[in-house]
Amino acid sequence: MPTTRATADRSAVRTLLRLWPYVRPVRARLFTAALVAVVASCTGLVIPLVLKWLVDGPVADRDPAGVWLGALYVLLLGIAEAVLFGIRRWLVARPLSHVEAEMRAALYRRLQRLPVAFHDRWASGQLLSRGTTDLMLLRMFLAFPLTFLLVNGVTILVGVVIMLLQDWLLGLVVLGPALPVMWTCAVFERRYAEVARRAQDQVGDLTTVVEESVLGIRVVKGFGRHRSQEHAFRELAGRLRGTELRKARLLATIWAVIVTLPEVAIGAALVLGAVRVADGALSAGTLVAFLSTALALRWPVDSIGFLLAMSQEAATATERYFEVMDEAPEGEPGRSRAAVGTVAGSGAGEGLGSGARAGAGTGTEPGLGTESGLGTDSATGTEPGPGSGIRFEGVRFRYPDAPPGSPPLLDGIDLHIRHGESMALVGATGSGKTTLTALVPRLYDVTSGRITLNGVDITAMSREELRSRVAVAFEEPTLFSASVGENVLMGAPDGAGKAELDRALAIARADFAHVLPQGTDTRVGEQGLSLSGGQRQRLALARAVVGRPEFLVLDDPLSALDVHTEAAVEAALRQVLADTTALIVAHRPSTVLLADRVALLSGGRIAAVGTHRQLLRDNAEYAHLMSGQEEVSR
Repeated sequence: MPTTRATADRSAVRTLLRLWPYVRPVRARLFTAALVAVVASCTGLVIPLVLKWLVDGPVADRDPAGVWLGALYVLLLGIAEAVLFGIRRWLVARPLSHVEAEMRAALYRRLQRLPVAFHDRWASGQLLSRGTTDLMLLRMFLAFPLTFLLVNGVTILVGVVIMLLQDWLLGLVVLGPALPVMWTCAVFERRYAEVARRAQDQVGDLTTVVEESVLGIRVVKGFGRHRSQEHAFRELAGRLRGTELRKARLLATIWAVIVTLPEVAIGAALVLGAVRVADGALSAGTLVAFLSTALALRWPVDSIGFLLAMSQEAATATERYFEVMDEAPEGEPGRSRAAVGTVAGSGAGEGLGSGARAGAGTGTEPGLGTESGLGTDSATGTEPGPGSGIRFEGVRFRYPDAPPGSPPLLDGIDLHIRHGESMALVGATGSGKTTLTALVPRLYDVTSGRITLNGVDITAMSREELRSRVAVAFEEPTLFSASVGENVLMGAPDGAGKAELDRALAIARADFAHVLPQGTDTRVGEQGLSLSGGQRQRLALARAVVGRPEFLVLDDPLSALDVHTEAAVEAALRQVLADTTALIVAHRPSTVLLADRVALLSGGRIAAVGTHRQLLRDNAEYAHLMSGQEEVSR
């Protein structure tokens, strides 16, 4: 995860104002709820005035009827206060749940549209905590502290005015702690912001450990590493506990100051007021009203501490939320921060797993002139010419987070895969074969140079159009917690049905799907771990070919298959490759033989291009790679 921004100098108010685009649609109900809460709180301040009238009037005059009437007034005011606070709660419940849902949906849309390089840098647990814990904190802030910081501020102001009108001398005594309390709040706010940020980041780290342990439970159990994982969890949990205890100590400190100083001031006012009543300078009713008002202000004053704490946590949660929302989506490298974060998110997600046609589901049929995909070019509407197919021209690539000055992984790639041709890509481990294939559907953007499809630069196409024409299948297949059919049809345009599904399963020799408990409606579970590696790989391959792609990119798609299944899949795959333009990463001679020609990737460059037999005869490095594979296969 990237280094977090410092919180010491950031303004909590300015940070929280970024929530306004989400709050704006429900502002009427929130403002109404705040007004109702202010009226309810001020209604409670009328009770001390009734008590003053009651003590100085009916009680002093020994009038039982007046006492009962005063008691009825107090009861009615109490009921009115309770009802108004209930109405406030009703007003905010539904709109704030809507705000939380909209923010979560916007975050999910943004995650789907962010480039792969972003997801390479961020831990999944950090992103998960932003979509769950942080949004829960924001909903709680909008429901309670946001309203009551205003309500309690108005209540304190009105209460102070009432006390000063009752007796200005006692009022000044009660106001004595105001300056120390405000100074304490300012210091507390700065320190608590730092600790709150640290705690929320640690929650994200802890979530990452839990998620990785669950997803990798087979590895943990297989190597007997449950104790080391438990140790890592306990260490992070202990660190989080220490941070939470520091938060508790800070909160206890400000509570001690905020509660103690006003209580001392109220005690002093009681003593001074009693002396003045005894001297006849103050009526008993006025003293009762004054002290009742002061006690009514205890809750608004005492609540300042935890309201500020919740506000700081909400500001930190907002900051963490917009760290993701501020990232520029694919195709918008110059997107400004001010333009990010509006409720009206754009587009559906683009984050499909391996083996999917990236961008499928847009409702756009791939541009295939015929069923086989060998008709006119879908981008230009013209017949493919001599320069058609996939062409890499001077392509250089360095990962975005690579150290400055480091050599590029790919340097000056020039390669032409002719229209309708299959090209195998061979190279040593770590030579950049997978990276090169990821450049075609723009999972990463080239550092320099260009890639064209049928003569059209891929950067001139929208990603939706590009990924509707290019299908991909990776060596490590990713399946979703959905049915077999849903996973495969992710690679097809909208409207594809059982016929397309059955055809793709047959090509990938994934007929096992039909004998699962619910057939192709069987849910495969998280990441498809209920299936074997070979079964997952075949489903990923089926997903790649289900939409009859115009261009096909396969990253060693048969590595997990046994010899007999591999031979059957290759026989069916040859028919698909005859009708498309394909780039295939290959590690075994059997996979290389699927292709018309072979390209050798070495030292970040294309070292040689030719047929399998030509390269075996003329290129020592290629012969060495293939001979090693043949020895392994024997």
